[in-house]
Amino acid sequence: MPEVYINKIAKYMPNEAVGNDQMEQYLGFIGGKKSRSKEIILRSNGIKTRYYAVDKHGKPTHTNAELTMEAIRKLFDASFKASDMELLSCGTTTADQLLPSHASMVHGLIEGAGPMEVNSFVSSCCSGMNAFKFGYFSVLSGNTNNAVTTGSERVSSWMTSKNFEEEDKKLEMLVDQPLVAFEKDFLRWMLSDGAAAVLMSNKPNKDKISLKVEWIDMVSYANQVEPCMYAGAEKSNGSLKGWSDFSTPEWLNKSIFSIKQDVKLLDKNITALGSIAFSNSLKKHNLKASEIDYYLPHISSMYFADKVYAEMEKSGDIVPKEKWFLNLTKVGNVGSASIFLALEELLDSGKLQKGQKILLKVPESARFSYAHTLLTVC
Repeated sequence: MPEVYINKIAKYMPNEAVGNDQMEQYLGFIGGKKSRSKEIILRSNGIKTRYYAVDKHGKPTHTNAELTMEAIRKLFDASFKASDMELLSCGTTTADQLLPSHASMVHGLIEGAGPMEVNSFVSSCCSGMNAFKFGYFSVLSGNTNNAVTTGSERVSSWMTSKNFEEEDKKLEMLVDQPLVAFEKDFLRWMLSDGAAAVLMSNKPNKDKISLKVEWIDMVSYANQVEPCMYAGAEKSNGSLKGWSDFSTPEWLNKSIFSIKQDVKLLDKNITALGSIAFSNSLKKHNLKASEIDYYLPHISSMYFADKVYAEMEKSGDIVPKEKWFLNLTKVGNVGSASIFLALEELLDSGKLQKGQKILLKVPESARFSYAHTLLTVC
């Protein structure tokens, strides 16, 4: 079988960085009032800046497909052109439409690209890793010589206040001080927009470092835990009722299409199950935590950093904090793109040396899935 190498990573972050005090200028005020939970959530997540593909009037400046295309375009140079692409594999949580697929829409925007195989993964944070694994398998099997895989999100347009106005009006008729449910308001201050694209090939770069993909592990614990993050549904007694089973007025009155998070379920399970998945991957591949030179965990909030480390101490599989590489506070939580945005920054830092090992970790809270990938600098 061929070896598989990451030869280049590119990113596209829309517009200018948005500071904490500017967020509601872009996302708007629900019911004309400031959020009661915003400051608490921001103190906890530690995010200082993020990016939005909307302007200060909440008007979209890019589609998700456009964000993805812009990241892909940055992969092209004299040695790799759009016409050289053999496979496009895209992951996202926030596709622009139900049909056609996200990857098909991205493919249609890439100037100079020819016919190729495309596929889409629509989930939460692990969707980018699903897309990456599909591209990895395609090159590994010899099905293609190269693959372009992406993670991208345009979540800001889901979070603007107009999407909660009908629910707010209904609540105002019921109580003196209406408050949109915390499970919905919580994610308005957590999520960001952006895209990252990865070029994989069966040959390493000749004149600069590449990252050899050693293995990719993915596991779901949906058999053990109920849904935690969801959209297009309402949760009751641990089960989801999907959007098509609600009336059209209920879509608005209940903000059915907003993204929601069961924060108690998240806090109870995300790091505990993640520790089990981490230790299982190390054991499966006979890798010691001490052999890892860089550990890139995708975390949604800095609140979880100490919790992840505490779980490492319990298991004995400890990667010291000085080996961790995070950029959450600068770019925000960009879901399926986050892990590749961190890896792009590390690859571009000039710190990497041949032979070093990089472990990527991506948790997904939708129903608790985890991805781990080992890379070797070569």
